[in-house]
Order: sequence, then structure tokens, then C-alpha cells
Amino acid sequence: MKKLSARRRHPLAALVVLLLALACTGGLYAVFAPADKAQADETAQSLTIEEGKKLYSVGCASCHGTGGQGTSDGPSLVGVGAAAVDFQVGTGRMPAATSQGPQVPQKKNIYSQAEIDQLAAFISSLGAGPSVPTEEQYGPEGADIAKGGELFRTNCAQCHNFTGKGGALTHGKYAPTLEGVSPKHIYEAMQTGPQNMPSFPDTTLSEKNKKDIIAYLDAVNSEKTESPGGLELGGLGPVSEGLFGWIFGLGGLIAVAVWVAARTAKAKKS
Repeated sequence: MKKLSARRRHPLAALVVLLLALACTGGLYAVFAPADKAQADETAQSLTIEEGKKLYSVGCASCHGTGGQGTSDGPSLVGVGAAAVDFQVGTGRMPAATSQGPQVPQKKNIYSQAEIDQLAAFISSLGAGPSVPTEEQYGPEGADIAKGGELFRTNCAQCHNFTGKGGALTHGKYAPTLEGVSPKHIYEAMQTGPQNMPSFPDTTLSEKNKKDIIAYLDAVNSEKTESPGGLELGGLGPVSEGLFGWIFGLGGLIAVAVWVAARTAKAKKS
């Protein structure tokens, strides 16, 4: 007993007890704290989904079905992902008007970003799909504008024009202008392929490729950018410029020819 009592009164005994107490406290915190945080995050996500479901029931279910399964008036939303919701609702294309034409046009947005996030969370809960991109993914940092121009002309210019001014398609459809469209929405459009546009997943255009294209569009549509060739006729391309040449150029030549013929005929009469 004397030996045990002596060990307890050892100068290092208090330090050992303190270290054991700290180790136990740290272990208990490591076990219970992450669970509490995860539970809080799960609760917050559940509330977000529930609020999104309420918004969906009011503004979307009549066309897309109560469970997002789709109806004769609207496609299924299962698996479209948060990016599709953020694009379609954020650009005002959804909810669509009751009388739809060949293509749903962009219009003023009626939802706040917080409400769009709630709708996106609910739709994502129905099935996995592309997520909303971060600013790091679509921001200009590290982008190659020249490479973006090459990629855009190869994959996008056939519909959107080489400067993104837009253009006509078949049966009343059209490729909208990309001027003034936010980089996030351009990225989401490439991810999801809205309406008549094909999708460009990372297997087709990598995240870096998308960033380069967005940087190119920002450069060519910037207010500070001036056309080195002077008047560009709206940047609509060779069709509009050729039409302008035929109508005004050829029309001017015909007018001159008629005027010369009239003067010649008048001179002969004199």
C-alpha cells in the first residue's frame, strides 16, 4: 500500500491524469460532434426540399406532374438535376406560358434565387443529375480565350453565330443571343442542353473547355470590344451581309443603269 500511495504522489501523476482527461474529452467530442453537425445539415437539407416541394406544387405540378413524372403538357423532371432547374427558372423560361409556341422564350424571372435553390433541391431529390456549377468552374481565372473561340466555332457557331448573336432554326425555332447571359447560365446550358440545344457533358466538353468558351463569349461581347473591320451589320454573319450586298449593291447598280439609259434615250431624242 505504501508503494501504491507513493506512485500516486509521484510528480508526474497529475500530468498523466490531465493527459488522460484531455484524451477522453477529445475522443468523446470526435465521436459526438460530427454526428450533430451531420444531423443539422441533413435537417436543413430536408427543410429546403420541403419548401421546394411546396413551390413546385403551386407553380410546376400542373404540367410536370405531382411527382415530377411528367404529363402530356410537360416532360419528366426525374434526373434533370439542379443545374437544369437553375437555368430554366433563373432565366424565366419556366414556368412557361399556357400557350406555347415552337420554343419557350426567355422572360422576366418570378422567383428569388433562394426559391430557385429550394426548387432545385426538390427536383434533385427525385433523381441525380447535373449540379449547379460553382464560380470557380465558370469564372474567367485561368481561361484560354483563343481556345474558347476555337471550341465555340466548332461546336456552337452553327446555331448561335460565331459571336453568339443568335440565329434562326427550322420551324420557328431559334438559337437565342448569348449577349448579357450570365456565365453560370451559359455553363448550365452546356451541361443540360435546354430545348433544341444538345448537351455537352464533361465527356464531350471538359470543365476547362466550358470555362474557355465562356471567357471567349465575354471577350467578343464586351462593350469595350470594337470590330477591327468597322461596320459589322450586327455581327450576324455572311448571310445578312451578303443579303445587304445584293439588295443595296445590286439595287444601286440597277438604279444607275436605269438612270444612264434614261439619259441616253433623252439625249437621242434631242
